[in-house]
Amino acid sequence: MNYSMEEVMKFIEEEDVKFIRLAFRDAYGVQKNISVMPGEVKKAFEEGAPINARRIAGFYNCPYASLYLKPDPDTLAILPWRPDSGKVLRMFCDMYTAEGEEYASDTRPMLKKAVKAAKNAGIEFRFGTETEFYLFNKDEDGNPTKIPYDKAGYMDIAPLDRCENVRREISLTIERMGLTPERSHHERGPGQNEIDFHYSKPLKAADQMTTFKMVVSTMADRYGLVADFSPMPLPENPGNGYHINIYAVDKGGNDVVKYAAAGILDKIRDITIFLNPTEASYSRLGNNTAPDKVNWSSAGESELLYVETYAGKTRVELRSPDASSNPYLVYTLLIYAGLEGIEKKLELPTEMSDEAMFLPGSKKEAAKLAIKSDFVKRIVPEEIIRTYVNI
Repeated sequence: MNYSMEEVMKFIEEEDVKFIRLAFRDAYGVQKNISVMPGEVKKAFEEGAPINARRIAGFYNCPYASLYLKPDPDTLAILPWRPDSGKVLRMFCDMYTAEGEEYASDTRPMLKKAVKAAKNAGIEFRFGTETEFYLFNKDEDGNPTKIPYDKAGYMDIAPLDRCENVRREISLTIERMGLTPERSHHERGPGQNEIDFHYSKPLKAADQMTTFKMVVSTMADRYGLVADFSPMPLPENPGNGYHINIYAVDKGGNDVVKYAAAGILDKIRDITIFLNPTEASYSRLGNNTAPDKVNWSSAGESELLYVETYAGKTRVELRSPDASSNPYLVYTLLIYAGLEGIEKKLELPTEMSDEAMFLPGSKKEAAKLAIKSDFVKRIVPEEIIRTYVNI
């Protein structure tokens, strides 16, 4: 829905909202927030709420003493696990300078710019997600352990699947926040789960992923558990993937996603550091069915891109990213890479070609490729690049 500032103010009054969380993100997509009282909301909309961003990853060298958070009213959502009396409202914000300009290193406005570039080219992108996470027990002092909540396997049911109630609570909570999960199930690892979302417009998809991780962690904690989205929580078991389904049509409604897929394959090595930003990310790649080569197929096994045509529509699934990545930055890069593929009408290479290159095998190798990439330099602000390559 499209809310105005006045409608948000009225909602706050009518729903007895006492705290408003103004949420933003660091360079890695980790959600941060400040809380304000209802009397400060109008000022936040009009002038922005000041923060010292220099203590936030990706903003250490910010030249401004303060950046200003301005909320996006369309992201209004009540946090359902907070009290009914004195409710807590959350809105995502963008960062602005004192002069009222969007701050270049804020990845949410970066994604907005990418969506605008696609629109100007007559292309609409949408993204759907399939995200995996483990649920682990806590010890008697409430500290996280690596003991899985159950020993179930792929798509098992209760009583083997002890995670069923947690997944249901996550899905219902997400629905109450205005988002709609598509399906959920137990994954292959012990205590491992997957929850999927339908295709959404890029900005909504990124906001949705950020909300999803918050809800999963919160609901797990309420069950006395800890949620782990990291790429390889248990070395002997499957890692956690963040598979991204990609949709692209031109202004005539023609499916151009295969061209986009070819563009993504062409740039994937350059952008891997942003899709897989931790050392553990590279332990997952090539492990079990996680991809480690720049290839594609229709088999749905260990390829980088799974390309399927069903009921006259083509689905492209990118299988290398993990959830330690920043969805705003990831979708930005996928849009620009996809646009190059569409504009140049790039064709996919031979299916599962023996000549396919390998993905970077380490964070160090991925960092070197990003530093040398003109494509990356053209899109990603220097401060973000420096953060990811640890300069």
